[in-house]
Amino acid sequence: MPELKKYIVEDSCSCIEDGQLNIYGKEEPDIAEKSVWDKSVKVEENGYYWNKEPVFQKGGFIPDDKLIVVELFSGCGGTSLGFEMAGFEIVLGCDIHTPSIQTFKTNHPNSSTITGDIKKVNPLVIKELLGDRKLDVLIGGIPCQGFSLNNRKRHENDDRNYMYKEFARFVEVLQPRVVVLENVSGMKSTGNFVSDIETHLSDIGNMTVKSQLLYAADYGVPQRRTRLVFVGIKGKEFDFNSIVKTHGKGTGRDYVTVKDAIGDLPSLNTKETKNKYDKKPFSPFQELMRMNANGTVTGHTAPNHPLATIEKIKNTKPGEPMYERFKQRIRLAWDILSPTQVSGGIRPQFQLGHPEDNRGLTIRERCRIQSFPDDFIVKGGTVQARVQTGNAVPPLLAKAVGLAIKKYL
Repeated sequence: MPELKKYIVEDSCSCIEDGQLNIYGKEEPDIAEKSVWDKSVKVEENGYYWNKEPVFQKGGFIPDDKLIVVELFSGCGGTSLGFEMAGFEIVLGCDIHTPSIQTFKTNHPNSSTITGDIKKVNPLVIKELLGDRKLDVLIGGIPCQGFSLNNRKRHENDDRNYMYKEFARFVEVLQPRVVVLENVSGMKSTGNFVSDIETHLSDIGNMTVKSQLLYAADYGVPQRRTRLVFVGIKGKEFDFNSIVKTHGKGTGRDYVTVKDAIGDLPSLNTKETKNKYDKKPFSPFQELMRMNANGTVTGHTAPNHPLATIEKIKNTKPGEPMYERFKQRIRLAWDILSPTQVSGGIRPQFQLGHPEDNRGLTIRERCRIQSFPDDFIVKGGTVQARVQTGNAVPPLLAKAVGLAIKKYL
């Protein structure tokens, strides 16, 4: 099979300056643009989607002494990383977004990958890869944009809302011991999708699948982010109370604030890059993030803002919105949890302003807010890195789920 690297191109959008172009075409969105909000207009597709025949790249040896995981709709691999932290072995990731697969492969070099549209992928390819091994866990982070409360074109009949049926195809063929499916909280208020998914996966997987909303901050993520997680285990009924909260009420540990998360990273001016720490860690979260980084900071480059954007951030108080009509785009404050970090469409600008520097966040700071450690490398350039970090499941949330599931296996 041809190798993935032959098909991956560098992110030509990464040199676009903030203020030149975003999903709205302007620095401040123009609500009058019909194509942005009109639900009858099909959503524009990311130019880095691999729509040709899927490309399979085989990884290394699959160990016999670890529980094995396959992740579909993997994105850059946040859920996989969390399960790896919990002691699982990630054997394959599959996604249509080429920079995401490049990131996944960089951080899971022993794993196999499939780049392509899941609808074109035959589950038997994975069955053949596993050989005589029984798949322990099948994970799916099905596309969430159709359910997202941040999507102004959100509606029940969005094509992306039915991708769970593609996940079900793989459940039917692979018959994993455990299935884990996740999506945004907005799925609960969109049609009957939650009950339909629970019923469909329970029938096909010969198990009882249930779901619950999980608040990422409860598991050490410095962000107000809620995800809907479905779990089913063959022969057993999963109890969501077995997912151990590490922070917040009743745990004895406060939530991780923005300062706890990124306060040790070097200060930057616009366009500036720094690749060495200039402060010692002063929170347990920072120590955890820096554990395997060997003193090196990657992806810590300030956005290339025009003067007008710098002034807009400068004149915004920490904790306040930078744009009157878009309240979710705030300048962060040191003593708060970050709002939910989003991908921002296919050509996103910065979403959140730095609490102290007059700039948007670096990719490393976005990674920290999602709980990706500093040795995690995001490929594909600044713009597509924002897409990846916004779409990802926080690894520390996934780790908590993985540790709970491990008790049942």
